[in-house]
Amino acid sequence: MNTLQAWTEAACAELGLDPAAADVRKILDLARDAAHQVERPAAPLTTFLLGLAVGSGQPLAPAAEQLSRLAEQWHAAGH
Repeated sequence: MNTLQAWTEAACAELGLDPAAADVRKILDLARDAAHQVERPAAPLTTFLLGLAVGSGQPLAPAAEQLSRLAEQWHAAGH
């Protein structure tokens, strides 16, 4: 087990969450997209917003894909 896996399990245990619900690759890909297409501080904010969306009942993968597309469009529009 690597450090990120151990951290994910520990953080999920602390919050009473199922670590299987954390699609680490999808979340990190979204953070990368936000950091590179918008600006670095957008990465933690965007992943937090994803968490709020998932907490309100939206499926993780489609919500992450929506935000990744938004980041790509944001960059393309020259914001």
